[in-house]
Amino acid sequence: MCAVADIRCLPVFALECGIWFWLIVSRGVTYMQQYNEVELFALGMAIATVVTMAEILKNNGFAAEKKITTSTVGIKDESRGRPVQKAKMEILLGKLEKFDELMAAATEQANAGAIEEEQS
Repeated sequence: MCAVADIRCLPVFALECGIWFWLIVSRGVTYMQQYNEVELFALGMAIATVVTMAEILKNNGFAAEKKITTSTVGIKDESRGRPVQKAKMEILLGKLEKFDELMAAATEQANAGAIEEEQS
């Protein structure tokens, strides 16, 4: 289970879109470089976003799922003053063997683009 204090965990919120979405995906890649795995977790409406992020990392060859956990958690609704049940999903992704090759190729491509930009 993903504890908020766990450094490998990335909480994902339903409002992650645009640049914030890609920053979270990038952070997931960084966590996999450092720890060989990352755990994404979300509540309620953010579950679709966390699944999309996991699929991007899987489809691009960076990760494979190790474990998927679903549950419900009780949260106090501030507006109504009563507890409500929210769906919770945790996805543990592990680094694939070709991860380092993909990262080296991406870094090389970024460096080549920077050199090309300087020359023009």
